[in-house]
Amino acid sequence: MQQDYANSMLRSGILEAKTGARGVARRYLERALYSSNNASHDTMAEAWYWMAMVTDEPAEKRKALENALSHDLRHARARRELAILDGKLKPEDLVDPNALPAPKAGTVHADADRFMCPKCGGRMSFAPDGQSLVCEYCTRNETLGATQAETEEEDFILAMSTLRGHGQPLSQQVFHCDGCGAEFTLPPTLISATCLYCGSAHVVSLEHVRDLVAPDAVLPHAFHQKHAARYLIQWVEKHKIKPEAKVELPRGLYLPIWTFDLGGVISYTAERVEKEDNPFNKHQYRTVRFTDEYPISVNDQPIPATRKLSQPLTRLLPTFDLTAAKPYDPRYLADWPAEVYDVTMGDASLDARGQAFKRMKADLPNLLGTISLISSSSAGMAVESFKLVLLPIWMTEVRQEGKDHLVLINGQNGAVDGATLEKKTGLFDWLSDVLDDD
Repeated sequence: MQQDYANSMLRSGILEAKTGARGVARRYLERALYSSNNASHDTMAEAWYWMAMVTDEPAEKRKALENALSHDLRHARARRELAILDGKLKPEDLVDPNALPAPKAGTVHADADRFMCPKCGGRMSFAPDGQSLVCEYCTRNETLGATQAETEEEDFILAMSTLRGHGQPLSQQVFHCDGCGAEFTLPPTLISATCLYCGSAHVVSLEHVRDLVAPDAVLPHAFHQKHAARYLIQWVEKHKIKPEAKVELPRGLYLPIWTFDLGGVISYTAERVEKEDNPFNKHQYRTVRFTDEYPISVNDQPIPATRKLSQPLTRLLPTFDLTAAKPYDPRYLADWPAEVYDVTMGDASLDARGQAFKRMKADLPNLLGTISLISSSSAGMAVESFKLVLLPIWMTEVRQEGKDHLVLINGQNGAVDGATLEKKTGLFDWLSDVLDDD
């Protein structure tokens, strides 16, 4: 009865607040908060949130928001309002989820970093040793000065409150080359390129392109093209594959993925068999049905951020050591193509949540002992933070039975994915002329 009264007062308070009657709304909300000590945490969190909405006094608003979060740490609107109060979000950056603006069309000017040798002025590119830029002319080596700082994850709820959580790649980006003054365009699927006139390597500064989320981390390429060819040959020999046409040398690039941290609980209903004793010293068994919650904590759930290569990249993902990712530095992309994500962070988060729930649901019987799971719910799960990570990839195609099959190579450790290729007898010696030069 007390819970029903508290909910009734809360509904009335919300209605009055939405009509602008703040004084009346406050009285209803105070009754909801203080009339019952048995009100649910959800009711209390919502009442405190609306108390914050009917006051303009910063200290009072902060206290109400903190009280709301004390009852529900995942209260998205309270976290958003507190971020605005702390200056982490600007009210003008918030978006209406029911009226997201259409992606921009046409060309958009963006800043790009150019990397040139301080000694001879030649072009510098990232050397796949994970640590340096190398001049192609005087071979000057410039250490990136990598730090031991960990990559920082971003708050999921705050990002989803702005366009950063819904950003789509621009249709076309225009760059001004600092080397020769030429302007050139970069396709929407790339964020790094080489100037067609002077050969300068450029990397777009995504922080200046408001529609896109800049990468948070990068796994640098760890070996050169010839080493990638060796890994490919070893894989081909192992699976006894014989191509029907010349195989091109693997091409190096970076592909984007999202990683998510998830928390909260899974609510479930299950049955277990319990033993009970009776007065006649005979064991009897009964089936007991119960409802409970299981806390979850998922770290770095990876989701491909590119639709084009989603399936092969998904298969290759388990072979990467994501803990080795370094804080994003555009110098890692110097002279290496890198694709822009075409799966938004919001869409990817739904896949991450679904995959994590499916895995945890399958594990629950083992985690909880001998039970029979009747039903489960992911309503208590929450995405807490995210990162956009660039992964090093080498790719090529192998023709077999008249069809080109894509082969991806992990640029961190040489693991190979070519799942669509059928095993054939015989070995082949293509690329051997390239390796003879070593």
